[in-house]
Amino acid sequence: MFQVENLLKDVQLTGDAVLKIQDVFLTELENGIHEKPSSLQMENTYIPELPDGTGATNFCCGSLVGYLSGTITSIRNWLRGIVVKYTSLGVPEEGLFLALDLGGTNFRVILLELYQGSVVREEVKHYHIREEQRLGCGEKLFDFLADSVSDFVRGQKLTGTRLPLGVYCSSEYKLIGTRLPLGVNCSSEYKLTGTRLPLGVYCSSEYKLTGTRLPLGFTFSFPMIQKALNIGLLVTWTKSFNCPSVVGRDAVNMLQEAINRRGDTHVEVVAILNDTTGTLVQGAVLDPRTTIGLILGTGSNACYLERADRVQHWEQQRHGEKQVIIDIEWGAFGDNGTLDFIKTDFDRIVDKNSLIANSFMFEKYIGGKYMGEIVRVILARLTKDCLLFGGETSDTLLTSGAFTTSFVSIIEQDTIDDTSENTVEILRKLGLSCDEDDVAIVKYVCEVVSNRAALLVSVCLSTLLSRQDRPDVTIAVDGSLYKYHPRLKGWMNKYIKLLAPGRKFQMLLAEDGSGKGAGLVAAIALKLRKRLQDS
Repeated sequence: MFQVENLLKDVQLTGDAVLKIQDVFLTELENGIHEKPSSLQMENTYIPELPDGTGATNFCCGSLVGYLSGTITSIRNWLRGIVVKYTSLGVPEEGLFLALDLGGTNFRVILLELYQGSVVREEVKHYHIREEQRLGCGEKLFDFLADSVSDFVRGQKLTGTRLPLGVYCSSEYKLIGTRLPLGVNCSSEYKLTGTRLPLGVYCSSEYKLTGTRLPLGFTFSFPMIQKALNIGLLVTWTKSFNCPSVVGRDAVNMLQEAINRRGDTHVEVVAILNDTTGTLVQGAVLDPRTTIGLILGTGSNACYLERADRVQHWEQQRHGEKQVIIDIEWGAFGDNGTLDFIKTDFDRIVDKNSLIANSFMFEKYIGGKYMGEIVRVILARLTKDCLLFGGETSDTLLTSGAFTTSFVSIIEQDTIDDTSENTVEILRKLGLSCDEDDVAIVKYVCEVVSNRAALLVSVCLSTLLSRQDRPDVTIAVDGSLYKYHPRLKGWMNKYIKLLAPGRKFQMLLAEDGSGKGAGLVAAIALKLRKRLQDS
């Protein structure tokens, strides 16, 4: 085992290396946020607040109450004694909102019903993008997205509906033609025939609300430069997409134009974001202490709530914002050479065999797409050096991608349970004969690689906690690696406490930020728009 440990010593980060990584991350973060050369993009999302279920505005509450009181009195008379009550004095995160979640060959269109910032109903439909659509003309790709949005909206019987923001009505109502004041709650016992629904109305998707404009949040999980909450310029396609004709163009505008060309739905794309931002927003609904979002799955990224006065890149007019969500894009952390001191020969092999070499190296240290491959490369080297499996390898072990990260998680669970049954079964599937010592070495390799990933993520998260300097912070996390690896969360809790002493924090699993988060950001976009109009 000594020879094995010696071969893996560079994969295990020393205390000095950890402190150096922390310093490098903070420097790169500061450079990026001040638009200096950096491996961190530090993208301004233009989201200056998180969902809180309220609609606080710059209105004078007294005058607004007076307005509502007079309107309610007239409605009471007209409806012959119907009892109504206030639900808010501003523009709450309520109503119907669409989300389009595009990040791979399969995408989703989602309808969310929000009430006081929480999702009370969700309808989802999945669509598949064919290869010729992913690799052909970009305009045709966005036409297909618009076709899918239309198919979904018509399937939900929402064709032509204009949904404003503020009144909560049960899905059992027949609200045809009646005018209701902003913020009114209507009892489900009443049929308010003839009601006109103003800005802020919450109504069930079961109704055909002819004439409504549906707000849509667009989760676009590709590199982009964001110039506003509803402007995102595509930098490059990744994964299995390559439609070069639309690179450099605004994804929101392309989708909106495609929707308008169809002309059969009234959908407005009001916001664009990525899954990391969506996770932070979704986490804030679950826990208002949430100010950091983390994706730890196939890939990895993080975002956080930053002081607005620190952010130099701000292309839109400022309106006194106190804070804003910053998308770090930390998958490329160190691509400028600043993290080369932790790169091992095993990492170089993994990088060389990857789809895009010499880029997104930090993601290759920590992402689920690469963790199993790092283990495979190490096991192949140990076998070659006759330190494992008696020097007898297999074609499968020598095949890139054959050792998946799910194998790593299963083997780590064996370590926790002090058993070897699953580890032996995995090695047999790979065509390898093993003894007790071999199993122990394989477990050790999985532990070392996993532990490094947990430590690297913790270094960056602890830096964000110290930077935010808040009394209590919740980190919203989503991603398959975080959910299914049995030891990552425990290690991360341990390391963050060591690296950010005295900082109170907790990690929260906030699933489906790319879906629910997009709808919530659409709600925030409408709230911001209404606030600007009112001011």
